[in-house]
Amino acid sequence: MEKRTIGSSDLEVSVVGLGCNNFGMRIDADAAKTVVDAALELGVNFFDTAEMYGMGASEEMLGAALGGRRAEAVIATKFGMPGAAMASPGSGSREYITNALEQSLQRLGTDYVDLYMVHFPDPDTPAEETARALDDAVKAGKVRHAGISNVSAAQIAEACEVTAANGLAPYVSVENEWSLVERAIEAEVAPAAREGGLGILPYFPLAGGFLTGKYRRDAEMPDGSRFKEGMLAGLAGKYVNDRNWDILAQAEAFAAERGHTVLELAMSWLLAQEGVPSVISGATRPDQVRANVDAAGWTLTDDDLAAIDGFAG
Repeated sequence: MEKRTIGSSDLEVSVVGLGCNNFGMRIDADAAKTVVDAALELGVNFFDTAEMYGMGASEEMLGAALGGRRAEAVIATKFGMPGAAMASPGSGSREYITNALEQSLQRLGTDYVDLYMVHFPDPDTPAEETARALDDAVKAGKVRHAGISNVSAAQIAEACEVTAANGLAPYVSVENEWSLVERAIEAEVAPAAREGGLGILPYFPLAGGFLTGKYRRDAEMPDGSRFKEGMLAGLAGKYVNDRNWDILAQAEAFAAERGHTVLELAMSWLLAQEGVPSVISGATRPDQVRANVDAAGWTLTDDDLAAIDGFAG
């Protein structure tokens, strides 16, 4: 599988990354291992998790699934659990980061994390305190690189300014939502990330499954689907609405005319965007991992991209 470098780092990652948010939430340890094994065999080396996924269970399951193959993986995890008891003191504080990192390393069964990210900005902690804590973790060899997530353009600019002004380890990545039906990142966040030399890691590239092609406008959401009774039920309206149905219909027609699926379009379109080294997509079964990997092989032309902007812009 093609690999790309994340921002200014030395992290070479597969263009399809495995989001591990399902581990401990939708699937158990045995199922997680089958998914991780399939990913590794298919050339996926980038695994994205967080301490808040399954309240730590995702990290535990990922670490156990990798086992002796840790060296084959680039592990990204994130700190900060809004609303949880352990979120005090502020999740961007030195105390929080120091404690959270040690716990994540223990759960992952490793002595270092390749990419350690601020999961959500902490408005109560100065950006410099967060950056200095991460810099110390890098110097200690417990973290190779730092990143940020769910941020605005202003927060990216501040983060870059703080690290540059103080000679601290730079942030190398931004992880925000981005898909054919959720393009807010393109106005300010993506340009700010590119200006700062940060790699952009899109999450929810399939809009929670909406862009897989398995849903129909005139049919009820199937039982067991995340939009009906799963983790995204409360957000169904964000994705399942008339605007997005129209985009989906045009995307399916565009892809079909060229011998592809909307899943292939959704993944390959993101990988055609400047500054995107890898697209993070979750899976609960090995066949879903394979589908995501296969979907990333369509090389879109400039005319293709212009046409897509015409119906999804």
